[in-house]
Amino acid sequence: MEQQLADLAAQVAAIETKGNLTNTMFAELYYYLTIPLMIIIHAGFLAYEMGASRAKNALSSGVKNILAFAFVIPAFYFFGWWVYWGFPTGLTLSEGPNGISGAAYANAIAWPWGESAAYMGPNTEDQIDGVFWGAFALFAATTASIMSGAVIERIQTVGFVICAIVLGGFSWTLAAAWAWHSDGWLVTQWGVHDFGAAGLVHAVAAFFALGVLINLGPRLGKFNEDGSANDLPGHNMPLTATGLMIIIVGFWGFLMGCVVVGGEAWSWGGNYATIYGTPTNLGALAFNVLMAIGGGIIGAWVFTKDPFWMMSGALAGIISTASGLDFYWPGLAFIIAVGAGLLLKPAATFLEKFGIDDAVGAVTVHGTCGIYGMLILGITAAGYPALGGEGAPTISLVGQLVGCVVFIALGLGTGYATSFVLKMFGMLRVPAAAELAGLDTVKVPAQAYPEGISISAPSATKA
Repeated sequence: MEQQLADLAAQVAAIETKGNLTNTMFAELYYYLTIPLMIIIHAGFLAYEMGASRAKNALSSGVKNILAFAFVIPAFYFFGWWVYWGFPTGLTLSEGPNGISGAAYANAIAWPWGESAAYMGPNTEDQIDGVFWGAFALFAATTASIMSGAVIERIQTVGFVICAIVLGGFSWTLAAAWAWHSDGWLVTQWGVHDFGAAGLVHAVAAFFALGVLINLGPRLGKFNEDGSANDLPGHNMPLTATGLMIIIVGFWGFLMGCVVVGGEAWSWGGNYATIYGTPTNLGALAFNVLMAIGGGIIGAWVFTKDPFWMMSGALAGIISTASGLDFYWPGLAFIIAVGAGLLLKPAATFLEKFGIDDAVGAVTVHGTCGIYGMLILGITAAGYPALGGEGAPTISLVGQLVGCVVFIALGLGTGYATSFVLKMFGMLRVPAAAELAGLDTVKVPAQAYPEGISISAPSATKA
């Protein structure tokens, strides 16, 4: 009898250590579902960028986006995941206060070989590592898609793929280690809080894209000799608008993946929490994301009446509120999002004045609005805990500003350096003749519309 009781006690202890079985199954399914939802983002980017390209470049833009996804996933598997766990305390690779960072910890769980391979492959005793890695891998792939739209119609495919690998496998991952990890030095020392990754995903990707654009140069015909800009519209605005809406659908999965499910040995407690251990729930997302979408569209519509910027406004609304979705009251989220929608067109026009040809406004939508959202949180949530636990650092405008500076420097620096090296070796931009002829025929080689596109006759009456 004593032996049976001892065995039973051991079994109960094992179950308690592993976590409640029902909750474990739910947590695994929860993160598993974020993965296909985030893949929807890439379907949206695919449609968005192909529609925003001229007909002669439509397939080339789509192929580039597909390749970004394909290459970033293995890059994140082979070294990106290690970067996330190895670098939170900075470049020293030392262990952080929670003991879940540093070189030794990363070596133990994040290499796909040796003993750590038990965490990096199928393991019926492990209900979290595979799906959690999968969600993070899709965050990485999203950064490459953000950059992708800015550089369409003139970048070499191989050069773009190399940029995507650096961005998705290293640049954003380093930002996440520093500011999206409970041992991250930006969190523990400065109180940086970026729940929905407005800065460490969107801004890092956007400023990486800006670094590439500086070296890549504008599309032929974009600017006149006097510096004024010409409009080079895409061939299919309905496809672009639909793609943007699909991206918004996918961002529900993106933001869902930012929530830590409670009740597990690896979680912060019995309830939903942010990655920082501060409380939240899915209701916060439901209220605030919907209000942000509406606010962003309204702000852009009031300023431009342009359907492209209206749909971009929806995305800008989500991004501008993403850092503080766990804090905001829906009315405040709406106001912040309206501001983001109003910012879009002026910010894009301002960037053009410097000779930067951002084909889809990615630097503005993801960069300007990401930084705007980070700083707004520093004002509206100042004094709130940035991290769970006793003696936690608090959110402040200074801390959020420091985070923004780091994100801009990391994205812009690595994007510029990578593209500069590619430019030196002639791997960045296609020849002018290929650009004029169209990349579909020269580089794919196929045409999206082999039978051509009929041009609508002008209306005979005025509205």
